[in-house]
Amino acid sequence: MSPAQHTLTATGRASHTLLAAGEASEHRTLIITLFAVFVAATLVITVWAGRQTKDAADFYAGGRQFTGFQNGLAVSGDYMSAASFLGIAGAIALFGYDGFLYSIGFLVAWLVALLLVAEPLRNSGRYTMGDVLAYRMRQRPVRTAAGASTIVVSIFYLLAQMAGAGVLVSLLLGITSDGGKIGIVALVGVLMIVYVTIGGMKGTTWVQMVKAVLLIIGALLLTFLVLLKFDFNISDLLGKAADNSGKGSAFLEPGLKYGATGTTKLDFLSLGIALVLGTAGLPHILIRFYTVPTAKAARKSVIWAIGLIGAFYLMTLALGFGAAALIKPDEIIASNKAGNTAAPLLALHLGGVDSDWGAILLATISAVAFATILAVVAGLTLASSSSFAHDIYANVIKKGQAGEKQEIGAARWATVGIGAVSIVLGALARDLNVAGLVALAFAVAASANLPTILYSLFWKRFTTTGALWSIYGGLVTAVGLVLFSPVVSGKPTSMFPDVDFHWFPLENPGLISIPVGFLLGIVGTLLSKETPDEDKYAELEVRSLTGTGAH
Repeated sequence: MSPAQHTLTATGRASHTLLAAGEASEHRTLIITLFAVFVAATLVITVWAGRQTKDAADFYAGGRQFTGFQNGLAVSGDYMSAASFLGIAGAIALFGYDGFLYSIGFLVAWLVALLLVAEPLRNSGRYTMGDVLAYRMRQRPVRTAAGASTIVVSIFYLLAQMAGAGVLVSLLLGITSDGGKIGIVALVGVLMIVYVTIGGMKGTTWVQMVKAVLLIIGALLLTFLVLLKFDFNISDLLGKAADNSGKGSAFLEPGLKYGATGTTKLDFLSLGIALVLGTAGLPHILIRFYTVPTAKAARKSVIWAIGLIGAFYLMTLALGFGAAALIKPDEIIASNKAGNTAAPLLALHLGGVDSDWGAILLATISAVAFATILAVVAGLTLASSSSFAHDIYANVIKKGQAGEKQEIGAARWATVGIGAVSIVLGALARDLNVAGLVALAFAVAASANLPTILYSLFWKRFTTTGALWSIYGGLVTAVGLVLFSPVVSGKPTSMFPDVDFHWFPLENPGLISIPVGFLLGIVGTLLSKETPDEDKYAELEVRSLTGTGAH
């Protein structure tokens, strides 16, 4: 960047910060009140649900009392994260057509989850992914691996939500200091610990259902206002977005972000594979299938989720292109390098930058995004703490001898530990694009969890060694490549922009790490001396397909 450009950007950033700070100081009371209302409402739900949590089935699976529709709503609440709302709107606002690829990937991924995983998983497990894997393998090594993998994937995903929360609240309250942003990340961490330790799965599910409804209403409102501004003429909207972006017609064509060089095309392929295969291996989505009473309800909840999520992703098009049409790209970048504030800024511009309506709309949409972050963060923390308590503590450390009370106690302590780790890492990741961070979690899930789940359910010969090679091999490859990729170092938008130790050119490791995870499962199985327990496999097959003997 030339000195002149640098000065321009700095000036833009300063003026924008003043605008945001001005807006915020005028309407700070309104904004804080709305946030407080959302947080208070969700805490009331959590405490109410916590009182009904009596045993492990309640804490881990909400007592399996939710209907297909309720769970579908909660699944979409779990899935439409800060990445969907803030990250995708920002990616479309800055990169046009290429930004929309996230939406496509996130949605298509549900077909894999529906056709291959939802029903057999609901039938074969009790509370965690480890239950399914340990059914026909050696319990302790497999549960340890499943627990480790669940925690790593959840922490990657948590990073994204924490980064989103820091960006959002600091924009609203006009906080520009790094200390203030880190304080916000810590506040989110503390709230999520409270939600999970008190409410368990029941509280988390209700919070997610409320949040899904709010998010869809918020997105509908913004979409309606964007279309109204252009007299419901989509061609005008796209034309204005292309002109305003400064990129002309290239903004509406593939290749702005992915396609300039061979590496970026590979990056796109890597991202696509990770998104499509990742959902079926995400622990916080998988445990949602245990909250319904039957496999039929599990299928029904996925169909509801596909409908709701599909409608929402169509609306991200209006949000992203609306932001591109109404806001200069410099203003978006000045507010947040990765574009994560495009949707709240769009709300401000639609209501009128200096008007009360603008402030009210900005505060409402941001409060909805904040509720989104809190709900997803609670779901993630619950997935990782229940995997620690159920897989590692109860079945590995205590060798199956732990009582239910002890197990739930361990889950609560694990929540505190995972919360603390994610606060520290979230503070470091506060300037990265939220959708990009989530894509990393998808890549790790698709590399470590998906191969093992599919092989366990559908391959008779699969052995414990194969499972361990697949989980650890996929996990180490994915995380290792991320550490040495431009996400962590070597670019202005990296986690550590001032150092450069990256040698892996792609931003997403999926292209390499997912095939490695699948391949290692096969190699480990073929090289191991174990004979698979065919009776156990036959039992698992019947159970996964029919639900006979399922909990």
